[in-house]
Amino acid sequence: PAEPQAPVEAVPDETAPVFTQPPAQLGSDGLSIGGLKSISLVTVPLADGTRTHALKISADSITITGFALTVGHADGPALVTTADTMTLSGDVSVYLNSLTATGADGTSYTLGAETPPPRDGITPTLLRVTLGLVGATADSISYSNTDQQLTS
Repeated sequence: PAEPQAPVEAVPDETAPVFTQPPAQLGSDGLSIGGLKSISLVTVPLADGTRTHALKISADSITITGFALTVGHADGPALVTTADTMTLSGDVSVYLNSLTATGADGTSYTLGAETPPPRDGITPTLLRVTLGLVGATADSISYSNTDQQLTS
């Protein structure tokens, strides 16, 4: 049997932009990654001068279908953006800090930081997965059939 390994230490991502908190809640019907380059545990800078841990996914492209993004604090107004598709192309880096699975009965299980459920009005059927999106960069980011609403 293999010996247990020490946990992987997060390394500072010196190329990451400065992000704000809290992370957005990203939901989707589907996600496709093209040309996966790496998945790594990093720390990224925040606007308040601190750093936060994130899982960094680097790829040539990422396409998200049934895109839904909620930006805001758990309480108070939030901006909800939906789109048929969101496509990130060329030198893509996505930074995540959590994954939450919510069942049809409303019970949620979270891996990573606590991420409030999105306020996009989509009810989970069998299972809904929400990602805590710290931020993303790419040479090109495009959306199809977008809608934005401010919720309270």
